[in-house]
Amino acid sequence: MTMSPDIVAIDVHTHVQRSVRADSALTNEKSEAMAAYFGSDATRPSLPELADAYRARRMMCVVFSVDDGWLTGEENPVGNDEVVELAAEHADAVIPFVTVDPHSGRRGANEIRRLAAKGARGVKFHPSAQAFYPNDRDLYPIYEAMAESGLIGLFHSGQTGAGAGTRGGGGIRLKFAQPIHLDDVAVDFPDMPIILAHPSFPWQDEALSVALHKPNVFIDLSGWSPKYFPPNLVQYARTLLKHKVLFGTDFPVITPERWLRDFEALGFPDDVVRLILRDNAAKLLGLA
Repeated sequence: MTMSPDIVAIDVHTHVQRSVRADSALTNEKSEAMAAYFGSDATRPSLPELADAYRARRMMCVVFSVDDGWLTGEENPVGNDEVVELAAEHADAVIPFVTVDPHSGRRGANEIRRLAAKGARGVKFHPSAQAFYPNDRDLYPIYEAMAESGLIGLFHSGQTGAGAGTRGGGGIRLKFAQPIHLDDVAVDFPDMPIILAHPSFPWQDEALSVALHKPNVFIDLSGWSPKYFPPNLVQYARTLLKHKVLFGTDFPVITPERWLRDFEALGFPDDVVRLILRDNAAKLLGLA
């Protein structure tokens, strides 16, 4: 995969929530709860819609869905094959990540290998919504398949909008998304790139520590408006971690325009802005 020189940014965190091949989408209840949490519209984009939106902005985006059926009992509204195959049709704008049930062991590992052969570039995990600790050794066959296939692991960390404000938080337990659990994974799979998604409230210092200590760990800045970034995250993103932080929005709940407007107000130097918006992700994804 190559990147056009006209690309100004790579958003490493966007959600495809509606299938174009079946009458299937993220449920209204889930979509509306997330929209209320983020103060945004309850938009549920398909992959071609994501591609069009980012192409118009001269950006690329990493897209994925989340298989949380082990906890919810619901089918994933957008299948992995749809994501990978449609991404190939929109390769100028879309980079496909896939999802597997983290409780699926060797069956999940086989699915990872199959999808990597079709063009998947990484795997999205949501420890809270999928109800697992990332350092549970039952997941290691899945990580082994990812490491063998050169895939990136993108892990939700910290607070989540999923289930927020609903009865019992929709059954979602925040404890699974503590960043320190990924430290074990980074040690045991040192050649597998790991992205800690989001400012990791209330464990931001843990995320910064792991990213500073482990060469294969990165942080994406999605899911929060930059005006709410904690000062320690801003400081490290300017300095010691400027080569390891990545632009991400969590689209559709946060738009690139909103994120970029608030990021500009932080006054980062131009050379660091280029690293965060494009160059770090291009290097990590092999697009440079």
